[in-house]
Amino acid sequence: MEVEVPNYGTVKFSAVLFDLNGTLGEAGRVSKEVKELLRKLCERYTVVVLSSDTFGTLGEEMEGLPVRIERVRDGVEKAKIAGTYSPYAAVGNGNNDVAMLEAAELAFCVIGPEGATVDALLASDIAVRDVKDAMEMLLDERKLVATLRR
Repeated sequence: MEVEVPNYGTVKFSAVLFDLNGTLGEAGRVSKEVKELLRKLCERYTVVVLSSDTFGTLGEEMEGLPVRIERVRDGVEKAKIAGTYSPYAAVGNGNNDVAMLEAAELAFCVIGPEGATVDALLASDIAVRDVKDAMEMLLDERKLVATLRR
Protein backbone atom coordinates (compact mmCIF):
# COMPACT_ATOMS: atom_id res chain seq x y z
CA MET A 1 0.00 0.00 0.00
CA GLU A 2 1.10 3.50 -0.72
CA VAL A 3 -1.20 6.30 0.31
CA GLU A 4 -0.65 10.03 0.60
CA VAL A 5 -2.22 11.41 3.76
CA PRO A 6 -2.83 15.20 3.74
CA ASN A 7 -0.54 17.06 6.14
CA TYR A 8 0.83 13.72 7.41
CA GLY A 9 2.92 12.24 4.62
CA THR A 10 3.17 9.12 2.53
CA VAL A 11 2.47 5.78 4.16
CA LYS A 12 4.00 2.85 2.28
CA PHE A 13 4.33 -0.85 3.20
CA SER A 14 3.90 -4.27 1.63
CA ALA A 15 3.62 -6.52 4.68
CA VAL A 16 1.27 -6.53 7.66
CA LEU A 17 2.49 -8.14 10.88
CA PHE A 18 0.11 -9.30 13.59
CA ASP A 19 0.52 -10.48 17.14
CA LEU A 20 -1.80 -13.39 17.97
CA ASN A 21 -2.84 -13.29 21.63
CA GLY A 22 -4.86 -10.24 22.59
CA THR A 23 -4.58 -8.90 19.05
CA LEU A 24 -5.89 -11.33 16.43
CA GLY A 25 -7.63 -13.47 19.00
CA GLU A 26 -8.63 -13.90 22.58
CA ALA A 27 -7.10 -16.68 24.69
CA GLY A 28 -5.43 -18.03 21.55
CA ARG A 29 -8.65 -18.37 19.51
CA VAL A 30 -9.38 -16.42 16.33
CA SER A 31 -12.93 -15.79 15.11
CA LYS A 32 -14.16 -16.83 11.67
CA GLU A 33 -14.73 -13.17 10.83
CA VAL A 34 -11.10 -12.29 11.60
CA LYS A 35 -9.88 -15.30 9.58
CA GLU A 36 -11.91 -14.09 6.59
CA LEU A 37 -10.39 -10.62 6.89
CA LEU A 38 -6.93 -12.23 7.03
CA ARG A 39 -7.70 -13.96 3.72
CA LYS A 40 -8.66 -10.62 2.16
CA LEU A 41 -5.52 -8.96 3.47
CA CYS A 42 -3.41 -11.75 1.97
CA GLU A 43 -4.69 -10.74 -1.47
CA ARG A 44 -2.94 -7.36 -1.05
CA TYR A 45 -0.09 -7.89 1.40
CA THR A 46 2.35 -10.37 2.83
CA VAL A 47 0.63 -11.23 6.11
CA VAL A 48 2.71 -12.52 9.01
CA VAL A 49 1.59 -13.70 12.44
CA LEU A 50 4.35 -13.48 15.06
CA SER A 51 3.62 -15.16 18.35
CA SER A 52 5.12 -16.79 21.40
CA ASP A 53 2.08 -19.06 21.16
CA THR A 54 1.22 -18.81 24.85
CA PHE A 55 -1.93 -20.92 24.44
CA GLY A 56 -0.40 -23.40 21.97
CA THR A 57 -3.02 -22.66 19.30
CA LEU A 58 -1.02 -20.80 16.63
CA GLY A 59 -0.71 -23.66 14.13
CA GLU A 60 -4.30 -24.80 14.56
CA GLU A 61 -5.77 -21.29 14.31
CA MET A 62 -3.76 -20.35 11.20
CA GLU A 63 -4.24 -23.69 9.44
CA GLY A 64 -5.49 -23.22 5.88
CA LEU A 65 -4.80 -19.48 5.86
CA PRO A 66 -2.24 -18.08 3.40
CA VAL A 67 -0.29 -16.35 6.18
CA ARG A 68 3.30 -16.75 7.28
CA ILE A 69 3.82 -17.92 10.84
CA GLU A 70 6.79 -16.84 12.92
CA ARG A 71 7.17 -18.33 16.41
CA VAL A 72 9.17 -16.05 18.69
CA ARG A 73 10.51 -16.23 22.24
CA ASP A 74 10.17 -12.57 23.17
CA GLY A 75 9.81 -9.01 21.95
CA VAL A 76 13.46 -8.73 20.95
CA GLU A 77 13.18 -11.72 18.63
CA LYS A 78 9.80 -10.45 17.37
CA ALA A 79 11.33 -7.09 16.43
CA LYS A 80 14.31 -8.74 14.74
CA ILE A 81 12.09 -10.93 12.57
CA ALA A 82 9.73 -8.01 11.89
CA GLY A 83 12.66 -6.05 10.48
CA THR A 84 13.09 -8.60 7.70
CA TYR A 85 9.65 -7.58 6.33
CA SER A 86 10.35 -3.83 6.24
CA PRO A 87 8.55 -1.64 5.34
CA TYR A 88 5.61 -3.06 7.23
CA ALA A 89 2.48 -2.22 9.15
CA ALA A 90 2.13 -3.80 12.60
CA VAL A 91 -0.80 -4.67 14.82
CA GLY A 92 -0.24 -5.54 18.47
CA ASN A 93 -1.27 -4.92 22.05
CA GLY A 94 1.45 -5.99 24.48
CA ASN A 95 4.88 -5.19 25.80
CA ASN A 96 6.47 -7.79 23.52
CA ASP A 97 5.01 -5.88 20.54
CA VAL A 98 6.47 -2.47 21.40
CA ALA A 99 9.73 -2.66 19.40
CA MET A 100 7.85 -4.10 16.40
CA LEU A 101 5.28 -1.27 16.63
CA GLU A 102 7.96 1.42 17.00
CA ALA A 103 9.78 0.29 13.85
CA ALA A 104 6.62 -0.06 11.74
CA GLU A 105 5.72 2.34 8.97
CA LEU A 106 2.21 2.24 10.41
CA ALA A 107 1.35 0.80 13.84
CA PHE A 108 -2.01 -0.15 15.34
CA CYS A 109 -2.67 -0.89 19.00
CA VAL A 110 -5.66 -3.12 19.67
CA ILE A 111 -7.35 -2.32 22.96
CA GLY A 112 -9.58 -5.38 23.08
CA PRO A 113 -10.88 -7.81 25.71
CA GLU A 114 -7.32 -8.70 26.81
CA GLY A 115 -6.38 -5.02 27.09
CA ALA A 116 -3.25 -3.29 25.88
CA THR A 117 -0.14 -1.96 27.57
CA VAL A 118 0.49 1.75 27.78
CA ASP A 119 3.85 1.27 26.05
CA ALA A 120 2.18 -0.51 23.11
CA LEU A 121 -0.36 2.30 22.87
CA LEU A 122 2.35 4.99 22.89
CA ALA A 123 4.33 3.12 20.21
CA SER A 124 1.33 3.13 17.85
CA ASP A 125 -0.05 5.55 15.29
CA ILE A 126 -3.65 4.39 15.66
CA ALA A 127 -5.57 2.78 18.53
CA VAL A 128 -8.56 0.56 17.73
CA ARG A 129 -11.08 -1.26 19.89
CA ASP A 130 -11.07 -4.42 17.77
CA VAL A 131 -8.56 -5.96 15.38
CA LYS A 132 -11.28 -5.98 12.72
CA ASP A 133 -11.20 -2.17 12.77
CA ALA A 134 -7.48 -2.17 11.93
CA MET A 135 -7.99 -4.79 9.24
CA GLU A 136 -10.79 -2.79 7.62
CA MET A 137 -8.55 0.29 7.58
CA LEU A 138 -5.83 -1.72 5.85
CA LEU A 139 -8.34 -2.83 3.23
CA ASP A 140 -9.73 0.68 2.59
CA GLU A 141 -7.06 3.37 2.61
CA ARG A 142 -9.72 6.10 2.75
CA LYS A 143 -10.30 5.08 6.36
CA LEU A 144 -6.59 5.52 7.05
CA VAL A 145 -6.63 8.95 5.47
CA ALA A 146 -9.67 9.97 7.52
CA THR A 147 -7.94 8.97 10.74
CA LEU A 148 -4.36 10.12 10.07
CA ARG A 149 -4.89 13.42 8.24
CA ARG A 150 -4.02 16.58 10.09
